Amino acid sequence: MSDNNSENSKVYLQPMPVRIWHWLNAFGIVTLTVSGAQIRFPEYISLLGSYKSAIYLHNTAGFVVAISFTLWFFYYTFVSRTMANLYVPKVEDLKTGILRQVKFYFLTYFLGWENPHHPTPDNKFNPMQKSVYLAIMFVMMPLVSLSGIFLTNVDPLRGLIVMVGGLKLLAGLHFILACSLIAFLPTHIYLATLGHTPTEHIKTMWTGWEDELEEHKEETDNTELATSR
Repeated sequence: MSDNNSENSKVYLQPMPVRIWHWLNAFGIVTLTVSGAQIRFPEYISLLGSYKSAIYLHNTAGFVVAISFTLWFFYYTFVSRTMANLYVPKVEDLKTGILRQVKFYFLTYFLGWENPHHPTPDNKFNPMQKSVYLAIMFVMMPLVSLSGIFLTNVDPLRGLIVMVGGLKLLAGLHFILACSLIAFLPTHIYLATLGHTPTEHIKTMWTGWEDELEEHKEETDNTELATSR
């Protein structure tokens, strides 16, 4: 059980470049969702004015998200050098960590138990998050971005489009990938409310700092010391 009387300290979990990327990406994906829905179902949705305006906004937001994704990849790979450690599940994560985290989200959280994962700057994501983000950030995002770029440059890339199966197949793939990403959003928002308070993780993405129970501070300090060696 978590101890409500435990004192809290703070850990700097989200650096400014990551926070800027997160909110830019969030705004871009919401824009892509609304504009994409109008492009796909123009007879039912007209929130953005004309059909041409929706296409222009969708293409612009798509390029912004693609550039944002590239900057995210560059930052974690070459600046912080923590890409593999943060996003690739370890053997222990796959063997027991995912099931332990699923049990927490679906059962023990509602019993008031403590989260089995305690984030640190070098280990921010629990095993379930690592597995999901690995699929999203390294498979779905590149594919949806690449297919979108192809669809906005049909004439100059016609030969490549034919090679990958044609325009209809490419448009269908883009739509299915986009729907899969959109379907993840409610889950992402819900899980963001499962901190010590419903707004704790959301505040962290604004300020960079997250409360850390004092009883887990020594464990975090030891992890950081081992990493620095």
